[in-house]
Amino acid sequence: MKAKKVNKALLRLMKYIVLAAFLLVVIFPFLWMLVTSLKGSQAEIYAFPVQYLPKEPSMINYESMLWKGNFGQYMRNSLIVSFAAGLFACVVGICSGYIISRFKFRFKNALLLFYLVTQMIPTFIMLPSLYQMLSKHHMLNSIWVMALLYTNMMIPFSVVTLRGFFDGISSSLEEAAWIDGCSYGMALRKVIIPVMKPGIAATFIFAFINSWNELFMAIMFIDKDKYKTIPVGLNGLILKYDIKWGEMAAGTVMALIPTILLFAFAQKYMIEGLTAGSVKG
Repeated sequence: MKAKKVNKALLRLMKYIVLAAFLLVVIFPFLWMLVTSLKGSQAEIYAFPVQYLPKEPSMINYESMLWKGNFGQYMRNSLIVSFAAGLFACVVGICSGYIISRFKFRFKNALLLFYLVTQMIPTFIMLPSLYQMLSKHHMLNSIWVMALLYTNMMIPFSVVTLRGFFDGISSSLEEAAWIDGCSYGMALRKVIIPVMKPGIAATFIFAFINSWNELFMAIMFIDKDKYKTIPVGLNGLILKYDIKWGEMAAGTVMALIPTILLFAFAQKYMIEGLTAGSVKG
């Protein structure tokens, strides 16, 4: 018995060691970025042997990004573009996913296949033609155009994902709502969407983060400073003969804050959606 207990204890200890090692590997890049952002000079960043901790932690890189640079404007632009893209993609995904899941029509499978195939096409292939079209119609340097482009990019994923969630919800819920006098729209809004909170939250987060991190389209269609998003602004810190590592690290740390808050905020709604009752009482 003692041998079995010792073996179980050793096995549990090995699991903790493996998990701790994995956690360290995952967290280390973020910790290194945070430490770099607190180093006050390039010399300290490039020091050899490597200084793992700053001698005197400094907020100069954060001050440079916030007060001397335009990071606040970049943050505002990214929030508008990403939130709008996530919201519009969810709205289109809910409507289209519901129709594909609940109704039968010709070419339904072909439409789903089309959505899946579009996800396999690299975005940069479309950039030259998109640039010509936007330039011809004077639509460059617009955060709303970027939001529209990101929405279009996120729609196939949103439709396919939300259609899967609709398929997992019993149609008896809608039938009960119809008996109570609800239309298709009312049943969708009052009965189905509350149960769909986990899927909607996951879809919105995916669309938001992909729009938040997107660089290629933004750097090609935006060249005026007041319309730049965070990835474009951080990319501007890569100079011809130097890279401003301290400021880039500080900007990256600040850019992580909205996504962390989004996960913390959406987690509550995902749990509510999972635990909400789906049967009429």
